[in-house]
Amino acid sequence: MEFVKFYAAVVILSIGLTVSVSGQTPPVKKILPVPLSAASAATSTATTDDDNDATLPGTDANLDSLLTAYYQQQQDDTSNMMTDYTEEGDSLQLDLPDSVYMKRLHNITSPLELSFNGVVKSYIKVYTQKRKDKMEEILGLTDYYFPLFEEILDSYNLPLELKVLPVIESALNPNAVSRVGATGLWQFMYGTGKLYKLEINSFVDERKDPVAATKAACRFLSDLYNIYHDWTLVIAAYNCGPGNVNKAIRRSGGKHNYWDIYYLLPRETRGYVPAFIAATYALTYYKEHNLVPKDIEMPFAVDTIHIHRMLHLQQISDVLNVPLDALQELNPQYRRNIIPGKNKTYVLKLPQVLISQFIDKENEIYSYKDSIFFNPKVLAIPGDFDAITNIAGKKRVVYRVKSGDNLGYIAMRFNVRVSELRYWNNIRGHMIRTGQRLVIFVNKRTSDKKLSELTR
Repeated sequence: MEFVKFYAAVVILSIGLTVSVSGQTPPVKKILPVPLSAASAATSTATTDDDNDATLPGTDANLDSLLTAYYQQQQDDTSNMMTDYTEEGDSLQLDLPDSVYMKRLHNITSPLELSFNGVVKSYIKVYTQKRKDKMEEILGLTDYYFPLFEEILDSYNLPLELKVLPVIESALNPNAVSRVGATGLWQFMYGTGKLYKLEINSFVDERKDPVAATKAACRFLSDLYNIYHDWTLVIAAYNCGPGNVNKAIRRSGGKHNYWDIYYLLPRETRGYVPAFIAATYALTYYKEHNLVPKDIEMPFAVDTIHIHRMLHLQQISDVLNVPLDALQELNPQYRRNIIPGKNKTYVLKLPQVLISQFIDKENEIYSYKDSIFFNPKVLAIPGDFDAITNIAGKKRVVYRVKSGDNLGYIAMRFNVRVSELRYWNNIRGHMIRTGQRLVIFVNKRTSDKKLSELTR
């Protein structure tokens, strides 16, 4: 799917796209999940079988997105996500009347259409109930990322509500990488990133730079809006590419309403707009569902230093006595922890309290073990440039694979996703061997006693 996104972007910039209304196909026989009206809300609370089918993202969806990860872990359809219990408290009252959701969505001031139907309702339940812990983590991260997104979106005259897209794409993880290589908060493929002027080489990957990637995403979204002049279709096209959206429009006989072309879109894209609406709902009404944002260890007061020489993050860490992972979290775009400021100026982000210390000790930092960090033989060694050594809010543990283990069992044991195990350990496929050591990141609140039991 990401390849389609790249190909579509090439077409946008090279020859432009026009939406054709020719090539009609026979009418779609399925009942489309049209948005509910206020009059129908009282009697229309159940999700249809077609709705259930439509909410399942395909295996080609971005593996690091919150929703796709959930479906891959559950290996189940939407109907099995609905439980029967009802308790006091909105977060556990699974059968809220549709009119409640509709009223809440209606009360959100947004230039984007926030429709409601059974598909959207199913996704709302994923965010507010099934993946409540992940949503609370995302809510904590929004305090850091959303102001940045809003400022850049505003500079491009785009709706600020589009800040929700990285929640769907990457769960606000700048290091997210899908199995096909889509990378960063906005999940750019290599070709698309290069097309939108992101620097990608052995030392720098601006797809992971929150500022650079957001600017590139804004340019892409602006190009898409110039085609459709409809934000719902823009969101769909961001996911599957305008080529697929145009194809769906042609097959529908020229209809330009997202819900009219719903079943003509790629399977994974059908769930993308409903997921966007549901995420917008959850981020707005999280208190009503008793969701509590988690504390995220990210410094909110940061400043920048311009770097004109080769600099390793470990040099800063050792001289200023600051954890390396804290520097990595602020500067995820530097793939080998090296800022290659030899022939070009780069930006280093630091907590504001460290700026004066860096300036005072600048020469000491640059000279600290420079012959080791920048030894040509060391730099020439191939390796996993994007290896993750630390993750904010997580504990790093090492598990030795035992006879009879498989990735699914280990993932369930440590309450993580199989896709995460693969990503953390550079595993392709399902094969692991007895005695192999796996790096696993668990909730930082997990007790040492519990970790000891898990790693036995």
